[in-house]
Amino acid sequence: MASMTSIYRISFFNQGKIYELYAESVYQSEMYGFVVVEGLQFDRNQGLVIDPGEEKLKTEFKGVSRTLVPLHAVIRVDEVEKRGASKIHEIDAKGNVTPFPSGFYPPGGRNPQ
Repeated sequence: MASMTSIYRISFFNQGKIYELYAESVYQSEMYGFVVVEGLQFDRNQGLVIDPGEEKLKTEFKGVSRTLVPLHAVIRVDEVEKRGASKIHEIDAKGNVTPFPSGFYPPGGRNPQ
């Protein structure tokens, strides 16, 4: 019987887009308010067909062993049977996913009273 390793698909907001990554583990960080995504998995094939979206993510996360994602940016974490293609999705204005407010104060700090 072959040993089964878990694969997680995590979707989160990053710079106005939705990132969808595959990883070996996802867990709560010791740093309050963050989720650790560790063991990122990308296509290892060097075939003729290259997915530009996955290549962009592979380049962005090159050399990253683990990344910390703010808890409020996480949309969903799924344990899946096999890895799919990592993607970056544009946020659709008519979609049903809305980013959670990202701060208590606007840029520039509090309004003095």
